[in-house]
Amino acid sequence: MLYYLFDWLEKFNFPGARLFQYISFRAAAAIVLSLIITMIFGKKIINYLRKKQIGENIRDLGLTGQLEKKGTPTMGGIIIITAILVPVLLLCKINNIYIILMIFTTLWLGLLGFWDDYVKVFKKNKEGISGKKKLIGQTILGLIVGIVLCFHPDVVIKEKSRTQNNVTINKENAFAIENVSVNYNAYSASKAEQSTKTTIPFVKNNEFDYAWFSKLFGDTEGKWTFLFMIPIIIFIILGVSNGANLTDGLDGLAAGTSAIIAFGVAILAYVSGNTIFADYLNIMYIPNISEIVIFTAALVGACIGFYWFNSYPAQVFMGDTGSLALGGIIAVLLIIIRKELLIPILCGVFLVQSLTVMIQVGYFKYTKKKYGEGKRVFLMAPLHHHYQKKGFHEAKIVQRFIIVGILLVVITLATLKVR
Repeated sequence: MLYYLFDWLEKFNFPGARLFQYISFRAAAAIVLSLIITMIFGKKIINYLRKKQIGENIRDLGLTGQLEKKGTPTMGGIIIITAILVPVLLLCKINNIYIILMIFTTLWLGLLGFWDDYVKVFKKNKEGISGKKKLIGQTILGLIVGIVLCFHPDVVIKEKSRTQNNVTINKENAFAIENVSVNYNAYSASKAEQSTKTTIPFVKNNEFDYAWFSKLFGDTEGKWTFLFMIPIIIFIILGVSNGANLTDGLDGLAAGTSAIIAFGVAILAYVSGNTIFADYLNIMYIPNISEIVIFTAALVGACIGFYWFNSYPAQVFMGDTGSLALGGIIAVLLIIIRKELLIPILCGVFLVQSLTVMIQVGYFKYTKKKYGEGKRVFLMAPLHHHYQKKGFHEAKIVQRFIIVGILLVVITLATLKVR
């Protein structure tokens, strides 16, 4: 909303109005505003939750310090969602299809998680809503996201034009870190078109077209590519959303790792929406994607602000209201900027958490069927509980997971050049 106000004021040469035209300024403002919201209103929400005795029901798993957390306010994901949406509504171009899609994703998964937390807290059902209902809700979201990305006319990319003359862009005029020869008009002269392409990491010509799947069945024009692309999108959203949910098991773990991942996504979105960087890095240029940088900046600020209250010892838990939303938001963001194949690296913490649960359950069932007694690979799953059982303090586990998360972001960003 403020964007449109200052855009109007700029016509009258209002001092400072032009600042709102810059993605970098609005992204910085989004981080600051989301931090202010979490720090000021977050405390009030926590006090309200405590007053209403909306506390966490703890199951005794035999973990050190676990029962001390009983009664800690939960459903704090409301703080995260508020701190994301308010800056986005104030600072973004609301008519941007990508922003509309992200607002819908945030609200949809936030409400789904809220429903689950409501059943746990107010209905006194420790299991919450059934896993089937969660999967249906996430699947519906994936279906909607897939349909929009496959068919909406504003969801386009630009291929490089090979007919323009090269010009030299140096570090004084293009934010480049070295003198490079690039095709400055390579994208501006190209036609924006709908595409089902995505990015493959560590490959020189790093683009993959989902139409390859439909062509295997004789669809040479790729008209039925959406039948393959949409299920893949649904699978990704299910995987990352549930991975983040599993990661939310220690104070600050989900919020800290999500903040780091979101920072990496923001950089990927920025270079993907900038013709100069996209040309220099030889990556896919996506028109109108730059607004996503502002959304992601708000996400970073919201996670950091929530981490202030959620770090050990936690004053509030995000609950499924936050964890389901965070994972789904990150998944949709990466799908939108066509970097979803980077998820195993960038979201490696979420992936490992999910894998340890799958391995533990699968091996237990296999050994019970074969030997009559179930055996375990880990002391407890997800992985962070395994380290708790080994005697590590949860604060140290969280810190080391965050360090691993930082390393994974660095590796992810390196894929822009390492091919």
